[in-house]
Amino acid sequence: MDNANPAAALRSVEGRVNERVAILERYYDLLSQSSAGFESPSSNGGFEPSMELPLLNEPMRQFLSVATAQFFELGAYRDVPLRLLDLRGNPNTQTTKTLASTLIVARAICHIQKTGERILLFSPSSGNKAIALRDAVLRALQAKLVDETQLRIITLTPTQTVEKLRSTELYDNPRLRALNPIFVLDTDSPERVKVIGQDFKEVFSKAGISDLKLWHSLRLENYRFSDQTRAFFDFEYGDAWDVGRKTVHVHAVSSAYGLLGYLSGVKFLRENKHAVASPSFLLVQHLATSDMVLHMLDGDFSGTSTPRYSRLVGGLWGQSASPHFPATTWSPSEVLEPTFYTHQPTTADEMTAAIREGGGSGIVVSLHECLQRYSECVQLLVNTPVKLPSDPRDLKEWSLVMALCGCLNAIDRGLLTSSNGCTIHASGSYSCQDYKRIPANGLTYINTAEEMLAFFR
Repeated sequence: MDNANPAAALRSVEGRVNERVAILERYYDLLSQSSAGFESPSSNGGFEPSMELPLLNEPMRQFLSVATAQFFELGAYRDVPLRLLDLRGNPNTQTTKTLASTLIVARAICHIQKTGERILLFSPSSGNKAIALRDAVLRALQAKLVDETQLRIITLTPTQTVEKLRSTELYDNPRLRALNPIFVLDTDSPERVKVIGQDFKEVFSKAGISDLKLWHSLRLENYRFSDQTRAFFDFEYGDAWDVGRKTVHVHAVSSAYGLLGYLSGVKFLRENKHAVASPSFLLVQHLATSDMVLHMLDGDFSGTSTPRYSRLVGGLWGQSASPHFPATTWSPSEVLEPTFYTHQPTTADEMTAAIREGGGSGIVVSLHECLQRYSECVQLLVNTPVKLPSDPRDLKEWSLVMALCGCLNAIDRGLLTSSNGCTIHASGSYSCQDYKRIPANGLTYINTAEEMLAFFR
């Protein structure tokens, strides 16, 4: 796909559903072709490299190779065909955050190679973005695309998710550990990392203590840009080419960046004269942050559709008023997966509009419901590379189980009508056996942006 118009060369491929594809490499020309539409406005404030990507040479191919996608047929549930879109193939992250993080670092590489300027990547994160960005920086160093002083990274995560943080060469190597510290915010509110992160961006800029260009990389378009490849892959290897088919894309979400990226990919394909099926969506959330589902139901964040829970015999909380919320839970404000911490996401208006246009729904799941269906989830995944631990207490990333449970519950409750099947986006799943944790003494606990800045003085 390296001709003058790579999008025009894209064709659906039949009979290769189980093929694993390095999607950033395969669709690199399409990404380059679309990049101008994602440029940051000059008034945005702060440093950000252009969307330009480096030349696709062998070291870049090596760097991109871990960002993969693969389809698996899961059979049918109540006559609804289920398909898994596995986006967690990078063993060093096991989440879809590999896609965006790889292209963020690729853009940093391009800027460094063109200007000689040094970049300090920064990401406030609930955990998975930080893990993926650290992995992408390490891969860039291993591929010798930049050296350890040209590209560095600092991350800020809440104390609630420290169990997710992985020990890799970026930590095990004392030199790299010193250059790429991991900050942890000691807070009762995980979402505060965004506030402290913005504070750090401002105080770092004013301090003038380093020639490093600080790139605060949370902008939505950085993620939409990479997640277009989900639609490209679905068009070529899935069924997005079949305009007569209505597929529900199921995703555990915080702000639904991945699904909005899919929509961007659909738009790009249509602009390049491809007929693409209009997708439907099922948003899956947990009780602690169910704002996207509530917005989909109410059109705002008023919480009008939140059902009233009451104590059941035996101690559980229960409700039967809304099929969009858990029938049973151990807590009406339960944090099932701490990676989902965003309240009132700015993406809600766009996602609600997409569901009203293309169809779909939203559902909230509880830990009690997920555990009730855990064995079902294990069985659904038996012919895929995704292996859930036999003991659910060992699961450290619940996104995929949430999506599977939400999909099955939505089918049971009649929330998905007039669809030809569901594609479940496997955005993240890992257990404590899959990685080595960073020890507590390897983390730098802070309360303010000034404490972070002190590291650079």
